[in-house]
Amino acid sequence: MGTSAAVGAAAMVSARAGGAETTSSPNGKIHLGIIGTNGMGRGNLNNCAKHADVVVTAVCDVWDVRRKPVLAQFPQAKEYTDYRELLADKGVDAVIIATPPHWHALVAIDAARAGKHIYLQKPMTLHLGESLAVKNAVKRHNVICQVGTQIHAGENYRRVVEKIRAGHIGEVSVARTFNVTNQGPEGIGKVTDTMVPEGLDWNMWLGPGPQRPYNALLAANSYNHCSFMAYSGGWTPGMAPHIIDLPIWALATGYPTMVACSGGRYIIDDDGDAPDVQEMVFQYPNLTITWSMSMINSFAYDFGSGKPARRLGIYFFGSKGTLWSNYTNHEVVPEGDYFDPNVLPGADDTIAPSPGHEFEWIECIKAGTQPSCSPEYHCRVDIPLVLGNLSYRLGRSIKFDPKTLAIVGDDEAARLAVPEYREPWKFPKEYLG
Repeated sequence: MGTSAAVGAAAMVSARAGGAETTSSPNGKIHLGIIGTNGMGRGNLNNCAKHADVVVTAVCDVWDVRRKPVLAQFPQAKEYTDYRELLADKGVDAVIIATPPHWHALVAIDAARAGKHIYLQKPMTLHLGESLAVKNAVKRHNVICQVGTQIHAGENYRRVVEKIRAGHIGEVSVARTFNVTNQGPEGIGKVTDTMVPEGLDWNMWLGPGPQRPYNALLAANSYNHCSFMAYSGGWTPGMAPHIIDLPIWALATGYPTMVACSGGRYIIDDDGDAPDVQEMVFQYPNLTITWSMSMINSFAYDFGSGKPARRLGIYFFGSKGTLWSNYTNHEVVPEGDYFDPNVLPGADDTIAPSPGHEFEWIECIKAGTQPSCSPEYHCRVDIPLVLGNLSYRLGRSIKFDPKTLAIVGDDEAARLAVPEYREPWKFPKEYLG
């Protein structure tokens, strides 16, 4: 099997063997709903709506100023303020889940239980228990799920994967990844008004997250969410899924055997509580991957410096050369005579262009196959990150068994890996087995 065939087999695992069905809509259309209509959710919805076989039929948000404009755009859609009522609608085949991150796991599991196909925005989850439960629920209920790491669909990532797998820079022993910016000491700022706006169900917005007074900064958008740990996990889950995805894909990693994190909230003083610096190490057999995050300095090595800006990058350190990449470009730096420029991907090693991350999901629903970023794949991206945040919380490294997908030798870490939701919400522990 050539590299392209192997990549394709991993990316498009048939779900029919497990009993998955294609969409059952009598007219062959996929009737689509959305849960969470701010920012990325609307972008995902608009992309899906361009597909000839998609009809937008349901719109749900707890805030009318976000819900009403989407309903105006899709007047045929039903209106919901409680996602559970949308999931009970038998006329809905598939849902986009673009809520704040602390809701992702619970809504996704409920959607799978309801038999709805799922486009789930990243971060997929915030806790190891949630990661395993989402993966298991999607598999148990035979639904088609794509996690919203849309950079995976880009041409640049595909070309990098081809070169790494072809041995263009030799054997890779270390991959370093990072995301940096500079918010300044004031961060996202501070507010004192806790009056809940008219038309917002704040209790439902909080959902399984901890109770707290309304904060306009927290509620504003996904950028601000990343400053509040309980509702987003911070900037590492906010950005790292896009970035560590590349080495995990290119190097075909399994799960790490050890994860460690250091960092802290050193400079920023705003209404949030997320760290402004984190350094993570993910240990694999014969491979180390690192993650670096800073919200207080935006120097980015080969990817820029000077005026503060958001910058990111991935470095592959191989025995014959170094490849560095961001979302759109990559470059190879030879290791002298060790590097052979003639070692390049062959015709059988190429990865076909993507039709687009959302379109891939729609086509997979029609075909009954899992897409490239299904939870089965994406857990390899998600689990190192949630373990990294758990390591940060505990102040010690965490050992992990890639075969059992369990934390090893640390009862406290294993207990904290399964979240306790605010009443009356319950974590669905039946999906841990």
